[in-house]
Amino acid sequence: MRDKLIIGRMIPTGSKVHGLDPRAKITAMLLFTAALILSDGWAQLAVLALLAAAVLAATKIPPKTYLRTMRPLRWLMLFVFLFQLFAGPGAGSAEASTAATALWTWTAGPVTLTSAGLSAALLAVSRMALLIVFTALLTFTTTPSMLSRGIEGMLKPISRGGTGAERFSLMMRLALRFIPALLEEAQTILKAQAARGADYEEMNAKDKARLLLSLLVPVTVGAFRRAEELTTSLEARGYRIGAPRTAYRQLAWRAADTWFTLLFALLPAGALIMRLVS
Repeated sequence: MRDKLIIGRMIPTGSKVHGLDPRAKITAMLLFTAALILSDGWAQLAVLALLAAAVLAATKIPPKTYLRTMRPLRWLMLFVFLFQLFAGPGAGSAEASTAATALWTWTAGPVTLTSAGLSAALLAVSRMALLIVFTALLTFTTTPSMLSRGIEGMLKPISRGGTGAERFSLMMRLALRFIPALLEEAQTILKAQAARGADYEEMNAKDKARLLLSLLVPVTVGAFRRAEELTTSLEARGYRIGAPRTAYRQLAWRAADTWFTLLFALLPAGALIMRLVS
């Protein structure tokens, strides 16, 4: 189960991207997201895709691993595509259909699908795919503990007394630890049900839904049990939010982190300038 899990999994390859400060990678991801939002054409998206491909190649992680991150969201991507296709530019009105070349007419209603709608749908899905892949790069090259410490370091200057940033960091660190544990527990329950004669592969959709609902109670109880045990463990060790503590690995901002951040800072600035000019 852990081998199939992609969310929150760090893949060590010893690349230079792995060695960057987590704050630099988080900032780069936010700047890349802003550039994706500001981009409004295929030319700008192609530039973002080329830069993303170069950074992905620098991590030395196989491309198929990044492609696997889109699989859990494939239905959402399909929904976004269809929504943009039927409700995007050039769809739904005769006036809009004259602004773009109609590809075909849907006989079930007065809806005309156009090349503009198809382009908008492909553009939206491409933006979403780039966002998913680049977010995966952040988790693939950074351990959960360093990622949470990077977020804590970025939020501490703007949080009251620093405790708010520490609480958020602890919450995220525990969530990343609990996700694989809960999935593994659900897999164990499924195997136990299969050993008792529940053939999940041969069930219809209604029986599968009923089986999945039967997982809700034991997994929820297990989650509360783990949370209670974790709370007891933290209290026994004297853990307290806001207490002074040291870290084994200190965050160090280097020149490579500055250049990496500046490179991505140019993306939203360039996209905004092109929007203003056009």
